[in-house]
Amino acid sequence: MCNTCGCNVTDGNRHLLAPAAKGNPVLGGNPAKILNGLLENNDRQARLNRARLDELGVLTINLMSSPGSGKTSLLESTIRRLDGRLRLGVIEGDLETENDADRIRALGIPAHQITTGTACHLDAHLIQGGLDRLDLGQLDILFIENVGNLVCPASFDLGHHRNVTLLSVTEGDDKPAKYPVMFRAADLMLISKTDLLPHLGEFSPERAEGCLRNLASRAPALRLSARTGEGMDDWIAWLSAEHAAYRKLLPARQTLIPRVETEGRKIHALGPEITFRPLAPAG
Repeated sequence: MCNTCGCNVTDGNRHLLAPAAKGNPVLGGNPAKILNGLLENNDRQARLNRARLDELGVLTINLMSSPGSGKTSLLESTIRRLDGRLRLGVIEGDLETENDADRIRALGIPAHQITTGTACHLDAHLIQGGLDRLDLGQLDILFIENVGNLVCPASFDLGHHRNVTLLSVTEGDDKPAKYPVMFRAADLMLISKTDLLPHLGEFSPERAEGCLRNLASRAPALRLSARTGEGMDDWIAWLSAEHAAYRKLLPARQTLIPRVETEGRKIHALGPEITFRPLAPAG
């Protein structure tokens, strides 16, 4: 998949492939070495991002799901439910438009939109630019709403602390079995849009959680509806507990590291049969 679609290269790391970059460790190797170099640079930037966030005590949560599972609606409901008890900020990721960031800003919350163009995920370099656009000293929790995709976002460390994966009842309840990389990376699975369950008898929350457990995941599985508020108290309780636990780690210079699935990283490595050509000089 990603060894042919080119999603490893984003506007955040494109400069690493510039021929003019002297001493660039990414260049000058075979295709697999080049892609591994990009991943290594991503991880290096992720560590810098996390150190920056830890210095200011900003718990950062990566929201992942397929398109349309209700990530932005969840954020809107969370903002209203918390009502200023925790200071929130949001980095939005989409291929195009500022639609989601505009929805968050309308609620008085700082939000920065990253448009990735063709890239189907965010990476640590893109997040670095987003951090520069927010007043991190005024935040308790930063949400990163990743690009809607059930594969690639789980393969990249952004410098965040926790992964939350949404599964809406409008999708199949076997999604965790079909997309194990994404759901193995989850620190929490949210079954969203539960207000629609009476109309979707084919979706079983129990089966969905069973598929998650079959991946040997101990991540909690919560059910909620951002529209009706059902289950939102449990989500807020989890969020508050994670924030409190994170803040207790900081005086000892400890932090939280998200799970990045090694299986997912394999799909971002090039095989020798693929021809890779670095970017030509501009002009």
